[in-house]
Amino acid sequence: MNQAGVNEKYKVSPFYVLFLVHSMQTGLGVLNFQRDLAKATGTDGWISILLAGLIVHVLIWVIYKIFSIVPGDLIYANNHAWGKWIGNFFSLLFILYFFALGMTIIIGYINVVHVWMFDEVPSWAFALVFLILIYYIITGGFRTITGIAFLTVIFSYWLLIVPLYGFKYADFTGTLPIFDHTLLEIMKGTRSTSLSMLGFEMILMFYPFIKNAKKSQKYAHGGALATTLLILLIYFVSTVFYSQEQLVLTLWPTLSLTSVIEFPFIQRFEYITVSWWAIVIILNMVIPLWAASRGVKRLFNVQQKYPLWVMSIIILLVNIFFFDVDSLFILNKMINPYWVCFLVIYLPLLLILISIKKWRKRL
Repeated sequence: MNQAGVNEKYKVSPFYVLFLVHSMQTGLGVLNFQRDLAKATGTDGWISILLAGLIVHVLIWVIYKIFSIVPGDLIYANNHAWGKWIGNFFSLLFILYFFALGMTIIIGYINVVHVWMFDEVPSWAFALVFLILIYYIITGGFRTITGIAFLTVIFSYWLLIVPLYGFKYADFTGTLPIFDHTLLEIMKGTRSTSLSMLGFEMILMFYPFIKNAKKSQKYAHGGALATTLLILLIYFVSTVFYSQEQLVLTLWPTLSLTSVIEFPFIQRFEYITVSWWAIVIILNMVIPLWAASRGVKRLFNVQQKYPLWVMSIIILLVNIFFFDVDSLFILNKMINPYWVCFLVIYLPLLLILISIKKWRKRL
C-alpha cells in the first residue's frame, strides 16, 4: 500500500501509461482544432502544435518530479505542499475541473452526433446511454479502464485512412507562406490546440495505480509524442485539403474531410467515422469522471460510486434542461484557456513548494 491507499493487485504495468495518456488526449479536440488554429496562425499552425507538445512534455516532467519527492497522488501532494485546508481547496478545484472536462466531452460528442447523424433524438437519451456505460467501466476498476484504453488506441488507428485519403486532393501550396506570424499569434495558436493536448494531467490521479511508477515516465512522454505527431498529421492534411478561408469557416474540418471518401458499398463514410469515434472518445469521458469521483473519495472518505452517481445525475440534468451550443461554449471557455493557464502556472509552483519543504528538512 502507498500514501493513496492502492493495493498492488489493482495496479497496471508502466507500459500502459502510453495508452492512457494518448487515448485521453485523442478525443473531441481532434475533430475541430484546425479551425481555431487557422484563425490564429494560419499556415504556421504547425509551430503552435510543436510548442504545445513541448509544454506538455515539460509539465509531464514536472508531475513526475513532484511524485519523485512525495509519492502518492494529487491530493497527497497538495496537502504536503499547502497543509490540509488550503491543500483540500486546490484539490477541490481539480475535482471540479475533472468533472467539467468529462461533462464537456460528453456534451460535445452528443452535439457532433446531433449535427451529423441524429438531430431529432433528444440529448438526454444519448447522455443516459453514455453514463450507464461510463458507470459500468469505472466500477470495473482502474485495470478495466486501462484495458479499454489499450483497445481503443489499437482499434482506432485504422481511422488514419481519413487524413491519408485527403492527400488525393492535396494542394501543397496551401502550406505557404511559413514563418509569417508573430510570436503572440503563435502563442494564441498554442492555446487553440490545448483541448487536443489536455489529458496528460490525469497522471496526477492515476499515478498510484502504476507499478514501478517512476519507470512509466518515458511511456507518458511517448503517449504525448504520439498525440503531437497525430495532430501535426491531421493539421498538415487539412491545410493542403482546404484553403485557409475554408478552414476558418468549416466547423468540423476533420469530419468534413471524411465526406469525400467514397466506396462502392458506402455512400456516407462520415457516419462510420462519427459512430466509431464513440469508441475512441469513451475514455475521454471515463477517465475525467473517474479522476473526479476518485478525488471525492480521497477527500471525504466515501465510496467512489456515490460521487459518481451525483455527477451522473448532474450531467443528465444538464442534458435535459440546458443542452445547447451556448452551454457547450461556456464549458469550453471554462477549460480553455483559463484552466490551461492554471495548469501551466500551478504545477511548477507545486513542485517549487515541495522542493523547498524537502530542502528545509535536510537542514
